[in-house]
Amino acid sequence: MRKFSVKPTFTLRGRTFKGLRGWSGKPLHPPLTDVPVAAYILAATFDVIAIIGRDESWSQDFFHAATYVFIGGAAVSVLTALTGFWDWLRSTEKGTQARRTANVHAWTMLTVTVLVIVDIALRLNSYDRDYPTTAILVLSIVVAALVGIGAAFGGTLVFDYGFNVETAGDSPVWHRSEDDVLPGDRAE
Repeated sequence: MRKFSVKPTFTLRGRTFKGLRGWSGKPLHPPLTDVPVAAYILAATFDVIAIIGRDESWSQDFFHAATYVFIGGAAVSVLTALTGFWDWLRSTEKGTQARRTANVHAWTMLTVTVLVIVDIALRLNSYDRDYPTTAILVLSIVVAALVGIGAAFGGTLVFDYGFNVETAGDSPVWHRSEDDVLPGDRAE
């Protein structure tokens, strides 16, 4: 019996293109979120390490690494916010619990983005330091905590509510078979 199925994951055949939202069954927003979430948590970790080792020569390396990671996360956040906004606009109906949860997710992540911009500005203004200032450290920890909270709301949308998830019901992918089922294929 075959052990791997790869083609269905990478094919766009049978999927409807939905603009900035991605394709049916392959939305763009969820995978983009991984970069800023990981970046902001890593940056806060690097700042904590830099503070702990503030008397060591490598402290500045961690502070600079955190700065670069914040900038990289912020750059990807732009496309992440655009795709998330488009999902919110086209996929949630006013007055629903899903819309209210999406609103909390969006406002949390917008707050994170504003704080990240402030954090980057403070970092660039203090770039010659060996370790982060107290304000930068606190800000990066707050950003890491808020991005985790915002991600939890996003996860609720996907995993609890099935937001933008195209379920197949009793899909043949769960039946014993050597044949791969591709999007758009009809079950026979």
